[in-house]
Amino acid sequence: MSDVERVRHARQLRGSLRVPGDKSTSHRALILSALASGQSTVTGLSPGEDVRATSVIVEQLGATREDDEGLVLINGPDEGLHASSAPLDCGNSGTSMRLLCGVVSAVAGTHQLVGDASLSTRPMNRVAVPLGMMGARVSGHGDQVTAPLLVESSGNLHGIEYHVPVISAQVKSAVLLAGLSANGVTTVEESVRTRRTTEEMLRASGVGLEVEDVGDGRRVTLTPGRPHRHDWYVPGDPSQAAFFAVLGAIHPDATLEVLSVEASPERVGYVGVLQRMGADVRLSESGSFTVLHSRSSTLEATEIHAREVPSLDEVPILTVAACAATGVSAFRDMGELRLKESDRFHSSMTLASRLGCRVWSEGDDFFVEGVAGAENFLDFTLSPLLDHRMVMASAVAGCAGNGCAIEGASTVSSSYPHFFRDLTLLQ
Repeated sequence: MSDVERVRHARQLRGSLRVPGDKSTSHRALILSALASGQSTVTGLSPGEDVRATSVIVEQLGATREDDEGLVLINGPDEGLHASSAPLDCGNSGTSMRLLCGVVSAVAGTHQLVGDASLSTRPMNRVAVPLGMMGARVSGHGDQVTAPLLVESSGNLHGIEYHVPVISAQVKSAVLLAGLSANGVTTVEESVRTRRTTEEMLRASGVGLEVEDVGDGRRVTLTPGRPHRHDWYVPGDPSQAAFFAVLGAIHPDATLEVLSVEASPERVGYVGVLQRMGADVRLSESGSFTVLHSRSSTLEATEIHAREVPSLDEVPILTVAACAATGVSAFRDMGELRLKESDRFHSSMTLASRLGCRVWSEGDDFFVEGVAGAENFLDFTLSPLLDHRMVMASAVAGCAGNGCAIEGASTVSSSYPHFFRDLTLLQ
């Protein structure tokens, strides 16, 4: 794939596809397998560079990996993980950096975590603070503690009770992973329920965990203990499926299915948003798997709150849906978008503007006046600042609309290396 990708309007879209394995599950499967003693297996691991970064790092810390015809075998050392003398390179992956901060905080020694230019601007104080309360020292640059990070640990942590001040499954997970080796229980509270991947996978690996829904939030109490080896199955990534959900809904002649999607409520909030807009998008059960269906629809504007899509990963593609709708859509409380792989708050607005929409912001809210159909999108050129989700959102807009040129398109390899191939196969 060249670094500039030209996407043309597709006359018709038909077919079924599988998106890559869920990134959240993939990262955690590798980490929990490395923390366990003995061999665990992972089926359906994401092939993206972000997950590859986590895989390389757990090997640096003492685990081993073998690949056998789509099955990944991870062997955790009986004696537990150890510090690496080499830097732990997280690439572009904020999930890798935040979760692994939690892991190495419990491993005696000094650990250096580094990332690319984009990751090195993202705030790590949100994990440095609670891990410091547990007894580790996490230092970086400035008040936001940006990478490169130095994590210094005696290996003796103590459990804490921590209320996560931002909506972040990554922060919650970092504290819980550190709590596995702490003295005493660790309790994490969140005011808005985020993806429960970590909690479910900890339970599956034999860790003592109590989970209580409290209002709109959740309280998780973890009893320290080593995870057991486990055979993990990774379903399709719902955040990647969202691109095809919107593509099917806004394209004038489309019938699409995404097979085997992870569909916990915190991960598929975008389905409800699209249905509210009038999209013919739904989830169905097929055996033990969930299938996402999307068909051509006529969309109306809506109001979208951050709590509906807690990670905000789907906001760029929901912006494209808003562009195809009739009326003004409001995106509320979206300030956290500024702290993603790129400033997605600004980038989402820029994309909407390039498509021919009127767009403006007020504080942490932004507004998009749609053009009443993807057929009214402008042909556009965009440089998504090496942000994989902005690349894919742009490609969906070009495919459903009147084409586009995307600079830096190869950055999709961080999460979905075969995205453009899959897009072509549906045409």
